[in-house]
Amino acid sequence: MSLYGMMRTGVSGMNAQANRLSTTADNIANSDTTGYKRSSAEFSTLIMPSTGGAYNSGGVTTTIRQAVSDPGVLQYTTSVSDLAVSGDGFFVVQDPSGTPFLTRAGAFVPDAQGRLVNAAGFQLMAYSYANGTPAATVNGFEGLEPVVISDQGLTATPSTLGTFSGNLPAGATPVVAANLPGANATTAQYTNKSSMVAYDNLGNKKLLDVYFTNTGTGTWQVAVFDQSTATPGTSFPYTGGALGTANLTFDTTTGKLTGTPTSVSFTVPNGASLNLDLSKLTQLGTGFTVSDAQVNGNAPSTIDKVQISKDGTIYAQYKDGSTKPLYKIPLADVQSPDQLKALPGNVYAQGTDSGAIRVGFANEGKAGSIISGALENSNVDIAEELTDMIAAQRSYTANSKVFQTGSDLMDVLVNLKR
Repeated sequence: MSLYGMMRTGVSGMNAQANRLSTTADNIANSDTTGYKRSSAEFSTLIMPSTGGAYNSGGVTTTIRQAVSDPGVLQYTTSVSDLAVSGDGFFVVQDPSGTPFLTRAGAFVPDAQGRLVNAAGFQLMAYSYANGTPAATVNGFEGLEPVVISDQGLTATPSTLGTFSGNLPAGATPVVAANLPGANATTAQYTNKSSMVAYDNLGNKKLLDVYFTNTGTGTWQVAVFDQSTATPGTSFPYTGGALGTANLTFDTTTGKLTGTPTSVSFTVPNGASLNLDLSKLTQLGTGFTVSDAQVNGNAPSTIDKVQISKDGTIYAQYKDGSTKPLYKIPLADVQSPDQLKALPGNVYAQGTDSGAIRVGFANEGKAGSIISGALENSNVDIAEELTDMIAAQRSYTANSKVFQTGSDLMDVLVNLKR
């Protein structure tokens, strides 16, 4: 038996318990840190080679683990930009230098440039809707950009899509071809009429007259006109004619729209091409009814407020009540979250044993959903940490006794010569 080895074993034990106390101190200090994941010291034996008749004491080695996969309790707030993940996913953020990281700390607030930044200064990353509906880059962070929400300046969006649903009366009297609204004659007749508001490129409102005219058994003509070009007091004829027409066919047995087309397309004056979806129209034995009529686009307006859905889509709501998708927040995950590399600022980077980072959207796989107006609390249990602290203190004291005993025996050994 080596007295020096005995003393080194005692030092090893004290060092291990010091590491344990360090993680406990860290956990207690961050017990109120949003999204913090508790650390723990895991011990393993260190065996020294022994020979016959002599035993060499070894020691203990320490591995630090983070309980990243252990979720914290959600705390609800009144801020829309406070975000939490209900599931295994992580938000993608970047530091001021542009380096991407993962985090569960979702206490984001706008900075001076309108970027959403959390308490550690990391910027929330997302995919923009500027070039259409975004798609996630599964194996990388390409395409992500900082979320910037600014209400500086007016924004106008031209109308491009619309829907019109309702019922056309099955017993309507047909109108002869020469008098159909599509012919734009002074003698034009129609079965039913409705109007819709659309927006041009400058955000000006354009009132559209939509005519539904029965042309025979189960057949109808839909014609769209710019109301501003109508003849005063009579409507027909309209200057410039119809913006668009379509001939619809209904199944006389079920009353449902059949065949093609199921929509009418036209260009809004001084605006964009608009496709009006009519697929939900029916022809039943009752009067003309409109169940829903919507057209996208908005007049010049500033952002009134922001909404974030569970799938991570950030919507801007304007003062006129219209909404527009701006960004879609992705969620990232790895095969072994507890093996991620923890870094300052409550962020994580890919570790050697964590597996590759995969990027997707909320509600896909194990990523979970995004909850707006909530924060994930630390998963630290103060009672458990104080208990561990006492246990570590006792173990440290016991190991110090081993070292002290070895030191006393060394004194005895040195004094044998006297």
